Amino acid sequence: MKTVYVTTMMITAILMLILPLSAKNTAQSLPVSTTPIVNGGEAEGSLEEVRVKISSTGEIATFSAEDYIFGVVAAEMPALYEEEALKAQTVAAYTYYLLQKDSNADEDYDITDDYTVDQAFITPDAARKKWGSGADEYEAKIRSAVNEVLYERVTFGGELAATVYHAISYGVTEKASDVWGGEYPYLISVDSSWDKLHDNYLSTVSLTAEELKTKLSSIAEIGSTEENCISNIVCTEAGGVKTLDISGKTVSGSDVRSALELRSANFSVDFKDGKYTFTVKGYGHAIGMSQYGAHYMAMQGKTYRDILLHYYPGCKIE
Repeated sequence: MKTVYVTTMMITAILMLILPLSAKNTAQSLPVSTTPIVNGGEAEGSLEEVRVKISSTGEIATFSAEDYIFGVVAAEMPALYEEEALKAQTVAAYTYYLLQKDSNADEDYDITDDYTVDQAFITPDAARKKWGSGADEYEAKIRSAVNEVLYERVTFGGELAATVYHAISYGVTEKASDVWGGEYPYLISVDSSWDKLHDNYLSTVSLTAEELKTKLSSIAEIGSTEENCISNIVCTEAGGVKTLDISGKTVSGSDVRSALELRSANFSVDFKDGKYTFTVKGYGHAIGMSQYGAHYMAMQGKTYRDILLHYYPGCKIE
């Protein structure tokens, strides 16, 4: 165990150079499957091309399924992660794409590249440019992982599962209903205590009273800045802030996280000498698969199936 811990600590600083873009995703709704699974794990003609709406230009670009999923994995998960983790990311990303394709049936695109709405995506050329001298190694590694499991998907009760994911959990994952509402029997709180080993598990943000007032102006009106205006913090069972009062107004932890650009909604607040210090655990919405958790499980010899079924309990891989 000590050997694994030391190894983990040595590589995490490097891994953070390629942080998953999905971590900032604060969307509060999940796609719902309306199409039963018939033949999972097999390429189907209608899935060979993916129409992606490019958020920066509004244009629709078409990619092969392989290149699209490669681009998602390259954007969403550090290339240095274990191959079984990359495979788990591939299946989760492909399943999520299918859900969004279903939801966008009346649109001229299947999915966007906007990580705040869907999942991040970069072209193979952009990925190689990002990786620099490691491009050949990283591309070969991710291509291998993608090609091994492409077209496999996660299902629950015969329908596609909402395979959301995040960078680093709090040490446990959140129950979706506690954060976004709705009932998803497979998006429940599960152990991910190994996430606490990540060098970036904890982060802090310090703001003056005036800075806090400015940043929160869209969700709460703060009067006097001489005294602590934050009170009555209510947390979920997993530890994320569900609601809190700001100058007497109740607001959601997710809204505060977004306004203050905190890495997650699991935060505590210390007020001293007119300054607010937020201590934050994890990175992302903490629902579904922890990407660092997937990497750690893979280092322990777990397969991509083990990883997916741990973070989406009760589901099947087809």
